[in-house]
Amino acid sequence: MSAPRKPAVVLLSGGLDSATCLALAREMGLAPYALSFDYGQRHNAELQAAARVAQALGAVEHRVARIDLAAFGGSALTDASIDVPTSGVEDGAIPVTYVPARNTILLSYALAWAEVLKADDIFIGVNAVDYSGYPDCRPEYIAAFQAMARLATKVGVEGSPLTIHTPLIDWSKAQIIQAGTRLGVDYGLTVSCYLADDDGRACGVCDACRLRRAGFEAAGVPDLTCYR
Repeated sequence: MSAPRKPAVVLLSGGLDSATCLALAREMGLAPYALSFDYGQRHNAELQAAARVAQALGAVEHRVARIDLAAFGGSALTDASIDVPTSGVEDGAIPVTYVPARNTILLSYALAWAEVLKADDIFIGVNAVDYSGYPDCRPEYIAAFQAMARLATKVGVEGSPLTIHTPLIDWSKAQIIQAGTRLGVDYGLTVSCYLADDDGRACGVCDACRLRRAGFEAAGVPDLTCYR
């Protein structure tokens, strides 16, 4: 009889990167528990995509936690009065699509669930190559959060330190797509667009759409994104 798979929490937004992370966790022989967030974002299309991806890629369980980052605003993704940029992002600038403290909050929720599941592993699809300049996607941020998690949790104190996995952090978007394609990820199920409509159709001009489209072109993989 084979040993039971170890549980792992996978942050699943419904986008391309997090879907690839889920597939990679499964390839590692882990039992993925997918965690998504209804945090007050502009649309729910990505949550519908997350549900599709979790089912297609065999998540043991998929939960949606509800938090209200829109109460604070400060981002084009949580405040409809701030326009989502559609003409590209200035190099070196942190764009208005950055959601203040989002990854810190999401990882904290993942940490809580990991403790309950007795999981030593959390996966997050942050990327420091083809990304939009968000400060909470950098390797030094992840290392700092992991150090904090090992100090602040019961399991860490008792000698079972938790690891924050960022398998995509130094991959190009093309490399991510190639890896996911090898693992059978159906990217047609995912939604990356900041301005997706209720049916999940992408705008094709926001920063997320630009990165996604260029990634498929560079990977030589057909782009199954539904554009409006």
